[in-house]
Amino acid sequence: MARFTATALTLLSAIAAVDAFQAAFITPSTSRTSTRRYGEDGEVIFGGNTWKPKSETMGSTDTPDYFPDDYDPNEAPDFSEGMMGSQSTMSGGGTMGAALPGMENMGSDADIRGGIEECTEIPAGTEFIPMSVSDGDFEFNVAASGKIGEYELAIKPMCMTFEDYYAGFSKESHPSLTVSPRVGRMDRRGGEITYMTISCDPRGSSGKLEGDLVVVLPEDNSRLSYHFSVNSI
Repeated sequence: MARFTATALTLLSAIAAVDAFQAAFITPSTSRTSTRRYGEDGEVIFGGNTWKPKSETMGSTDTPDYFPDDYDPNEAPDFSEGMMGSQSTMSGGGTMGAALPGMENMGSDADIRGGIEECTEIPAGTEFIPMSVSDGDFEFNVAASGKIGEYELAIKPMCMTFEDYYAGFSKESHPSLTVSPRVGRMDRRGGEITYMTISCDPRGSSGKLEGDLVVVLPEDNSRLSYHFSVNSI
């Protein structure tokens, strides 16, 4: 019993020493709450900017166009002056004068050579061989002993560029059939239509006169074929 009492007293003494240490060196924490209201004591101006222009002296706050004191609108440069650039008046060339001396008359006496020349005749050795499937079949009537019958063929251009053409009937065609023009230039795709006149002169021949028209496009390495049947009565 005596031993227990001594132990209890020792424990109580230690607790008291800890409490005394905390009281001497540790400051208890405290919380504070502060409130500040804005808009008081002239800190905020709720009326906006109070500045106003002096209309009797300024009239407007925009910056006006500046003109010198001696500005005269009647003596201002014309709106078309300098329109053609610096070369328009060099060397006295007028509106389109040359910029280099000695070239003022360039092109007036020029001798133009070369360029793309259109074919005027069919080259020797050209053959008019019809395709196995024709691009169109046509038929018309003529009088066996009358005037020459004609048919106008319209061909829409289908190539991407201008193409020279040679036109003629195959060897197996009836000799009464001819075409005009035989040589020409076809427009590019979407351009003007090419017209050819097919003529038939039976000279007394009657019955059905047939032939195949072949249009050769040498630059495109292609050809067109049209079959004609003429009823000679």
